[in-house]
Amino acid sequence: MTGCNQETFAFAAHFSRRVEAGFSAGQVSTDGGALLLREVDHRINLLGRLAGCFSDGRSPLLVKHPQAEMLSQRIYGLALGYEDLNDHEQLRSDPLLAVLSGKRELDEPLAGKSTLNRPELVGRTSRYHKIGYSSEALDRLLGDLFLESHTIALHYVAEFSKTSITS
Repeated sequence: MTGCNQETFAFAAHFSRRVEAGFSAGQVSTDGGALLLREVDHRINLLGRLAGCFSDGRSPLLVKHPQAEMLSQRIYGLALGYEDLNDHEQLRSDPLLAVLSGKRELDEPLAGKSTLNRPELVGRTSRYHKIGYSSEALDRLLGDLFLESHTIALHYVAEFSKTSITS
């Protein structure tokens, strides 16, 4: 038997709260692997950069769910297999999804299906759909991500080549 068994695994903090995976089988979430997606997002800031491609024309005083939080909630929901917006009626109170979405107050509910539907109906009417996006900004972001991924890959290839030649 090895002494390498970890009791907990720490992730990036959520504001002032500690986030960690524990193996004591208390309250269990089957979506815990999404914390790894969150770590990747923190490294490349994909969701933050993606949110910058959207505009929010809603009155700031009336907004309960910021556009970046809604976008994160929807994307993490999709990544976890919750394709249907109806799933978000139950997911509204999921503390793990709240952490993933960047919600500061975990006791407050996330956006419901009707609110999350707004960004998906961009361009249909201007009265109720005040969240828009820039297709040019999205194109630039996709190009930047592609180039960054290749820069990182080339760095690893160069490092690997150095160690292979000297070995």
